[in-house]
Amino acid sequence: MNIDFNKNKDGLVPAIIQDEITKNVLMLGYMNQEAFDITIATKKVTFFSRTKNRLWTKGEESGNVLHLVDYKLDCDNDTLLISVNPEGPTCHKGTDTCWAEANRATFGFLSSLENIIEERKNSANGESSYVASLFKKGINKIAQKVGEEAVEVVIEAKDNNDELFLNESADLLFHYLILLQAKGFKLNDIVDVLKSRQL
Repeated sequence: MNIDFNKNKDGLVPAIIQDEITKNVLMLGYMNQEAFDITIATKKVTFFSRTKNRLWTKGEESGNVLHLVDYKLDCDNDTLLISVNPEGPTCHKGTDTCWAEANRATFGFLSSLENIIEERKNSANGESSYVASLFKKGINKIAQKVGEEAVEVVIEAKDNNDELFLNESADLLFHYLILLQAKGFKLNDIVDVLKSRQL
């Protein structure tokens, strides 16, 4: 890896810090050659602090270290993407990220769908959507619907019609997301359980 520390006159390159699991950007720091070498050797992310004008290992005072998982260099060889497992909050202000955002996984379209389901569930104007009607019918009806969709997925899995299988799978996932919220949970709660089983 040929990092171009000489591109800028200060000998520093930006280091974007990303959570290995959630893929959220946690912070931006700067590294010189020595900071990079120490990071690789210790597996704890070390920066060159422009404010302190010295090397600085994240968490050296707070204990909130960033454990190195992987690193990549951009196409111009002058910016690092550092994947980490953070220990505690990353920002010195005590938040998970330097943008004061929670470091929770998001699932793109599925997270947007969860938000729509939640809006329909909490709709105060008596919305007449399919989702709202299921919530009005209660947990038994929602659970029954998940069971029905699961059976249909199994049936279609045994046939050769991929389109029907995918459609029934989408129906099952959609109704499962509704059931999760009916029980007061979201996908992140399931992810937490799965992560706990990796040990």
